[in-house]
Amino acid sequence: LKDQFDNLDKHTQWGIDFLEKYAKFVKERIEIEQNYAKQLRNLVKKYCPKRSPKDEEPRFTSCIAFFNILNELNDYAGQREVVAEEMGHRVYGELMRYSHDLKTERKMHLQEGRKAQQYLDMCWKQMDNSKKKFERECREAEKAQQSYERLDNDTNATKADVEKAKQQLNLRTHMADENKNEYAAQLQNFNGEQHKHYYIVIPQIYKQLQEMDERRTIKLSECYKGFADSERKVIPIISKCLEGMILAAKSVDEHRDSQLVIDCFKSGFEPPGDFPFEDYSQNIYRTISDGTISTPKQEGMRIDTKTTVGKAKGKLWLFGKKPKPQSPPLTPTSLYTSSTPNGSQYPIFSIEPVHYCMSDIKTGKPRIPSFRSLKRGHFCLQGPALEDFSHLPPEQRRKKLQQRIDELNRELQKETDQKDALIKMKDVYEKNPQMGDPSSLQPKLTETMSNMDRLRMEIHKNEAWLSEVEGKVAARSDRRHSSDINHLVTQGRESPEGSYTDDANQEVRGPPQQHAHPNEFDDEFEDDEPLPAIGHCKAIYPFDGHNEGTLAMKEGEILYIIEEDKGDGWTRARRHNGEEGYVPTSYIDVTLEKNSKGA
Repeated sequence: LKDQFDNLDKHTQWGIDFLEKYAKFVKERIEIEQNYAKQLRNLVKKYCPKRSPKDEEPRFTSCIAFFNILNELNDYAGQREVVAEEMGHRVYGELMRYSHDLKTERKMHLQEGRKAQQYLDMCWKQMDNSKKKFERECREAEKAQQSYERLDNDTNATKADVEKAKQQLNLRTHMADENKNEYAAQLQNFNGEQHKHYYIVIPQIYKQLQEMDERRTIKLSECYKGFADSERKVIPIISKCLEGMILAAKSVDEHRDSQLVIDCFKSGFEPPGDFPFEDYSQNIYRTISDGTISTPKQEGMRIDTKTTVGKAKGKLWLFGKKPKPQSPPLTPTSLYTSSTPNGSQYPIFSIEPVHYCMSDIKTGKPRIPSFRSLKRGHFCLQGPALEDFSHLPPEQRRKKLQQRIDELNRELQKETDQKDALIKMKDVYEKNPQMGDPSSLQPKLTETMSNMDRLRMEIHKNEAWLSEVEGKVAARSDRRHSSDINHLVTQGRESPEGSYTDDANQEVRGPPQQHAHPNEFDDEFEDDEPLPAIGHCKAIYPFDGHNEGTLAMKEGEILYIIEEDKGDGWTRARRHNGEEGYVPTSYIDVTLEKNSKGA
């Protein structure tokens, strides 16, 4: 390698170029990671829910799971940014700094090699010049000797010419001897410098270049490892993000989503009854009776079904004209009771009085939202929002009013606490006048009292509307049952087979007692005394209970059951310390006590 200085120059330059090439690769990888993280964050931002604080859209478990997946994906994007930052700091930045140092060191070593080579070339030139000068003086001395010998042998030459030739010969010989000595000295010096150059200086420079190239290779190896470590460090967090997505997928509960839909669209309206039978053969019976002497017994008591059915048929239209009060109501065929799986009984009518049902729907509430409107996003609100929520169905109106009452009660409690604090501060100022002026608190106290009066009036007004809604539900049930019982004893009785009979003893009557629908909202407001426990339950899943009226619970916690699920997906429970609230029915395993269920 002593004569391969130029090749080593090219090799070290290639090493630095390769280092910068890898640095450029890392830079492009960092840009890819940054763009990937940015696109993921934009994707999450695009699909994240944009709801106002007052938005009451039902939170389905599938939607919550999707939002959790978006959060995990946002965290995953953050980890990609961490990878890019780690690569930029640990790999790319280090490579660029080392490349700059490597260029400086290589330049210094090459300059030292070139200086050594230039010094050796200078020594060689000096030796070559002395050699050429010695060679020229030797030729001149030979010419002077030949001239002296020729004159010395010439008999015609004078003594002066011979003596002059002899002096010239001595001069040239002396100069040749001096050049010889100088050439010998230069040759010896060049040989020494050349030995030093090839055996000491150049090997040392080459060794430094070798060490520099080896350090470059080691640095590349470290950067390769750091490149992989930057990715490996975030793998545990990325795994947690993926596990969170899996847990979010497992948290989807189709039964709970169905219950949310039921709670959102539950209107409180009763379904219409069956269509009555329209007897078009009565004209035939009338023609037969006109041609005979006596009228059959059944014709005397038969109802004019054409008139009745025609009027009832007009009542079936939801937005038709309001039927006249003198229209005879339809007659139900049977009245019986049915039992639910939990043992409670409720009445079921085979034919609902269409007059009451349709007129109540027309006069009290608008139509139930259609599936087309639900698809457009109109969940539970139809038409302009009114202060008393009279545009909503009864069940939804009751929920809205109850929510407003709870919010007003919370605001009233805040105002009450503020009033108490102002009164205490005023007492302190009166006892210690140096702390403040008591009269300065009077305007704020007056404003607080005014707000309390306003809130109490709002609460009273909303409670009146709530009582009106609950009263309508109970009154509707009473009217329905009384109307059905009266229809059983009016003109024309119907046998179980659908034929008419005059004999009142043969008519099929329902049970003599009236089973009214239980008012499923009364228990929510009767909190004067603690309710007895009717069973116990064990929490299958944890529940945070952030909402008002709910009870937080841990997995495996045992609670008392004081009120069963009434179809809305919530069960009222109590802790051992007396704390009460509602918990999701699907989150607990309920065990009811037979001996205390009646209580």
